[in-house]
Amino acid sequence: MFASVPGPIGLFDSGYGGLTIFDKIRKLLPTYDYVYLGDNARAPYGPRSFEVVYQFTRQAVAYLFEAGCQLVILACNTASAKALRTIQQKDLPRWDATRRVLGVIRPTVECVDRLSCSKHVGVLGTSGTISSRSYEIEIAKMFPCVRVTGEACPMWVPLVENNEYDSPGADYFVRKHIDRILSADPLIDTLILGCTHYPLLIPKIRQFLPAGVSLCAQGEYVAESLRDYLRRHPEMDRKLTQGGACRFLTTESAEKFSEAASIFLRTSIAVEHISLA
Repeated sequence: MFASVPGPIGLFDSGYGGLTIFDKIRKLLPTYDYVYLGDNARAPYGPRSFEVVYQFTRQAVAYLFEAGCQLVILACNTASAKALRTIQQKDLPRWDATRRVLGVIRPTVECVDRLSCSKHVGVLGTSGTISSRSYEIEIAKMFPCVRVTGEACPMWVPLVENNEYDSPGADYFVRKHIDRILSADPLIDTLILGCTHYPLLIPKIRQFLPAGVSLCAQGEYVAESLRDYLRRHPEMDRKLTQGGACRFLTTESAEKFSEAASIFLRTSIAVEHISLA
């Protein structure tokens, strides 16, 4: 169905947040080629049903495969929670069983046991990610002794995308959810940032964190996991081109995406508009 020639690594997110994942991956693996696709025209994914998120994510993955990607990272917690397993089990065998689609939840979960001494962990995420209980389920599979408490933070993504994440106005919304999750379980010593936007809020979050509570941002763990994956799967590594090129695609305004992306990447980028529907 798709051409079996070497190609770039694809990254998909419903919007901008996955750029924090892309940034860490590119810094760790700079020689590879990348294609980043943001479905900004249909964002946010968080409030949408499992079926709709699956259909949207499936369209994006198929587009990236058509663009030559042999490996696609769902750099989106909602897509990883609501669509990854179905795509892996249902679509890949029909499309091309040699291609791979990976998510961001499992690489993050794998670090939990070594980060938490109390074995009480909190997850901060969008309403969709928290309601899916994906982190709780994955942690229970790997580390059944770890207790997980989730807290939905619906205002945090707008704070980031409106460039208000470091403003005094963000204090109320950040402190509110930090206080709430630590009140729900005072023994929490590790907080997972279960949304790719949230790393930009780290300085603000740390203002309201008590001593002894650490933050787990996803980017570095996903990047390290991908590097390890390619070492363990040289057959996939050989199918990835390495010219250091990066393409950025959006289903919304290219100009708008480029402007917002500068918040995440601290640099201007060229962006192409595409359609998925």
